[in-house]
Amino acid sequence: MVPGWMFEAHDAILAVDIGGTNIRTGVVRVNLEQAPDMAKAKVWKYELWRYCDEKLSREETVEGLVRMLKRLINRAKRSNLKLAPFIGIGCPGKIEADGSIESGGQNLPGNWESNRFNLPKQLAEAIPHLGEHETIVMHNDAVVQGLSEVPFMKDVSPWAIFTIGTGLGNALFNNR
Repeated sequence: MVPGWMFEAHDAILAVDIGGTNIRTGVVRVNLEQAPDMAKAKVWKYELWRYCDEKLSREETVEGLVRMLKRLINRAKRSNLKLAPFIGIGCPGKIEADGSIESGGQNLPGNWESNRFNLPKQLAEAIPHLGEHETIVMHNDAVVQGLSEVPFMKDVSPWAIFTIGTGLGNALFNNR
């Protein structure tokens, strides 16, 4: 999802998991000194918001996500963690290259399936800049889960991920 150079000289990244009932945000320590392939990455701090208990619009949900990210950015700063200029987002649905959701966002509050709505662009405008070459990438949540397993699946091909939550998801991978 992101070029490796972006993590050099940084301690952690921001990560987001958007689901049909919850949003999770976290600071993930990359621990590259222990494992250059990120196999030793660990969640340092996280927040969980069960937004489905509230009747929210898409805009209110995005505002809540922005508040969560700002709190985590401030916690990282107070702890002298150097965040990479990257936010990775896992979200249900068919995600277009520009970060819009083509289909599959029906469990999310409001209309997320629109080429006029682009969550990565909205976050880039709303949160403090993390540094030069800042990148916000959103991809299908099952694909993101599968990518997190790549360091452990080097001797297996093909392999798949199946996710069960408010909705169902899957992704198939092939090591070449």
